[in-house]
Amino acid sequence: MNKILLIIQREFLNRVQKKSFLIATILLPLVFPALMAILIYVFIQQQENAKQEVVDVLDESGLFTFEDSKKYKYIEISGPLEKAKTVYQEGDHFALLVIPKELEISKPEGISMFTKINPSPSAIESIEDQIETQIRDQKLSDYKIDKQVLENLKTNVSINSINLSDDGKEKSSDTKVLFGLGFGAGILIYMFIFIYGMQIMQGVIEEKTSKVVEVIVSSVRPFQLMMGKIVGIASVGLLQFVIWIVLIGVVSTAIFAMFGIDVNAQQQAIMEANQTGSFASSGAASPEMQKMLGVLSDKFLMMASSFLFYFLGGYLLYGSLFAAVGSAVDSPSEAQQFMLPITIPLLVAYFGLFTFILNDPHGSGSFWLSVIPFTSPIAMMGRIPFGVPWPELLLSMALLIGGFIFTTWIAGRIYRVGILMHGTKVNYKVLTKWFMMKG
Repeated sequence: MNKILLIIQREFLNRVQKKSFLIATILLPLVFPALMAILIYVFIQQQENAKQEVVDVLDESGLFTFEDSKKYKYIEISGPLEKAKTVYQEGDHFALLVIPKELEISKPEGISMFTKINPSPSAIESIEDQIETQIRDQKLSDYKIDKQVLENLKTNVSINSINLSDDGKEKSSDTKVLFGLGFGAGILIYMFIFIYGMQIMQGVIEEKTSKVVEVIVSSVRPFQLMMGKIVGIASVGLLQFVIWIVLIGVVSTAIFAMFGIDVNAQQQAIMEANQTGSFASSGAASPEMQKMLGVLSDKFLMMASSFLFYFLGGYLLYGSLFAAVGSAVDSPSEAQQFMLPITIPLLVAYFGLFTFILNDPHGSGSFWLSVIPFTSPIAMMGRIPFGVPWPELLLSMALLIGGFIFTTWIAGRIYRVGILMHGTKVNYKVLTKWFMMKG
């Protein structure tokens, strides 16, 4: 056990003392918000400073009247189409919109727009919206339907989602927030497993090719070396994660203060809202924002603890397999042939998260992906925000622990032989042979 702890310490210190670790750990949580702020600023400036484009309108039908907007100015022209094209080509106007004379309101076809450059989708949609609105108004007039009466018939309904527990307690919920939580947590698990798993494989290959491992295994057993490397890198990942959480919290607080949001008042409003179920405005934020933050605060502890467990469980399960692959090959290029079977379950869970888990978190497909150890870290994190029965959660956790023990046993049998092999052409038959070897 002491030897494993020494290896864990070596792996941990070897990575946290690198400049790359400090850069990735400290700068990444600051770089991404900064980049987002810059992109939003550029977008706003681009919208504010954009010049008004001119659109020539040749309406041969005489049915339409276009209103100028902040982005587009419409100029009605007349004459034959060919002349209009020539005038447009010689000028600097944005587009030439042509509406044919034989246009039918019931079937509006044949409308064309000539441009010198490919217009953006928003430009097309803006002009289409004007035409569709006027066609709609014309149809209402033809059918003798009062436009105001039709507008009054439109009603927006917003359903308050409230969870009713077995003991009768009511808690406000928000499906959109839960969807975002499940999406973010599942993607982070997917990324972390891949990133730190690849670090294990790369580290094993480097030590194997540099012959350092031959010196190390003279003092420790190969299984102890593998476990020490896996747990050591996991410790680095946890430290990095904790630092990110602290930095994000500090940055978020600074941003709230910058925009004049009283965090303490907001927290008090959230507590009162959770107790009464009423999200009345407190001056700290809008009722919608209070409701969203209330859901987040209610789910935070469960999400954080579950994320910690499934990150560790998923990483340890896949980390042992990555270590086995690294021990069997002499270069990263040779490892590609063994990566597909490892990555397929992760990809299944990743795409399942988008296709049906977040849309139907309580369905049978979502259940099975969340209990199978190879897919449960991603799938279960997508389901947890929506509420998972404790028996299902405990079953998933137990199977994940069993899956880690099983993959570690398999990887250890391959690792003990492969780590000392050099120049061997490795395939699945060879791996099977190493696995079956006694010793």
